[in-house]
Parts: sequence; structure tokens; C-alpha cells
Amino acid sequence: MCYDIKASLEAQLKRARHYGNEEAIEEIIEKLVPYSDLPSYHVSGFSHPRLFIYPDKTPFKPILAYWGLVPHWIKDRSQLKKFWNNTLNARGESIFEKPSFRDAAKKSRCLICVDGFFEHHHLGGKTYPFYISKKDNEPLCLAGLWSEWLDKTTGELITTFTIITTEANPMMRKIHNNPKAKGPRMPVILAEDNTEDWLQKSKVEPIEEELKKLLKPYPQEALKAHTVQRLRGKEYPGNLESITERVVYDEIDF
Repeated sequence: MCYDIKASLEAQLKRARHYGNEEAIEEIIEKLVPYSDLPSYHVSGFSHPRLFIYPDKTPFKPILAYWGLVPHWIKDRSQLKKFWNNTLNARGESIFEKPSFRDAAKKSRCLICVDGFFEHHHLGGKTYPFYISKKDNEPLCLAGLWSEWLDKTTGELITTFTIITTEANPMMRKIHNNPKAKGPRMPVILAEDNTEDWLQKSKVEPIEEELKKLLKPYPQEALKAHTVQRLRGKEYPGNLESITERVVYDEIDF
């Protein structure tokens, strides 16, 4: 799955810089960044951080959203808290069937631009964290879904998102070997040529089949991975830039 990511401000705004103008970028930095959880050198989805996403309605201008999709039919904050941790990821194979995701899959898709993601490898009853990123050090463009939820008690409109996952490529199958998981997974990383196809409304029916073709494993040849410091427990150093530096564990042969 994908529960831990690195999201620097530079990676999150690179798409906006490429397609926008410097004045718009400065406005985003001034007005929105203070309300975000950036920079997130390591952040867990279970803390529901607020990050930038590129929604289909404004594909080149990011908005802030909490990680963990909240469907419109959630009744109140109490139900939200019980539900929220279950929608950090969405399995690509079932996003058009599951009630939590099917409306967003058809109408509200987004991109999440990050530096990389973390995954744990299991060996001898212990877990070892890996950091995965692109070999060319460019940001990963992840396929996602987004939603808006109205808190009827306060009138607040909350924007949320989920990261879509797919079957793991060979490298990720070796890393993501959690015996409790339903098979090895990885986030859907979109190639540059496919980002606009994911956001735009398909003219081909049925739309589900066209979009599912984009939800495939990313080529392992374009990715790199190495072990890093512990991301859990007393040894976890926190949200520090050094968290992605290589740490060697003698028992790991990778």
C-alpha cells in the first residue's frame, strides 16, 4: 500500500510552475502553504496531513486537501473519525464499484505530486523501511481521487483525497512482502503522457475501462530504492530532511 510519502514544496509545486506563472505560484506560497503540512520529508497518511493536489477542475493549479477521502454521504464527525483511516488508499481494480470511491472515480480525479514514498519490508519478524523514488529525481505523479464533504454542524467544506494503488512491479513485489496484505502493492505512478488522460473526461464509453488502463504498475527500470531510518517507534527521528538518507541493515540483501 502507500501510507508514507515524502512531499517537498518543490515537488508539490513543480507541475504548477511548469504550466503556470510565477505570480500565481507566489500567491499559492503566500496564501496556502501556511495552512499545509509542508514540507513533509516523511509523513504518514494516518496523521491526515494537508497537502496539495491537482484536481480535474483546476488541473494546473493545486488546492489543499486532507489525506484520506471522505465521501459526501458521511453523516458527521463521529462517523468520519471511524471511517477516515480506511480511505488513505483505493485499490484501482475496484474504485468504480466501492461506495467509498465510485462517485469520485467517475467525476473527481486528481494528481498528487510527491518526491517519493516509503514501504516496509518484512524479514524475521522485523520491518525495514525503504524509500522509493525516480532515478532521474523528478517528482512522482500519483493518481488519486478527491472529494468535498460538508460538515453540517459547522458549515465547513472539507476537501480530501486518496491515493490509488495497483499490483506491484517486480522490485516492489520484493520490497512489499507484508504477510497480512492482500498481495504486494504500489501506488499508481502516472507517466507524463498519461496525466492529462487521467484528469480529462473520457469521450470513450464505458469510461471505466479507459481509465483502468492507466492504473498499471510503473516500470521498475525508472525507479530506485534504498533502506532508510526507522519510521516508527523510539528510533524514528521525525520529519527531518535526512530521513531519506541511506541506512544499511546487514541482514537486508537488496
